[in-house]
Amino acid sequence: MVKRTYQPKKLKRMRKHGFRLRNKNKSGRNVLKRRTLKGRKKISL
Repeated sequence: MVKRTYQPKKLKRMRKHGFRLRNKNKSGRNVLKRRTLKGRKKISL
């Protein structure tokens, strides 16, 4: 049988899409800013 492509790992998920990663560079901060302005409940993982 073929293995599924998505094998969830919390740490990997946070390191790729987490708040601290987003805050590290300018484009990431822009993402957070846009999501805040849009009124998202969760701005990042």
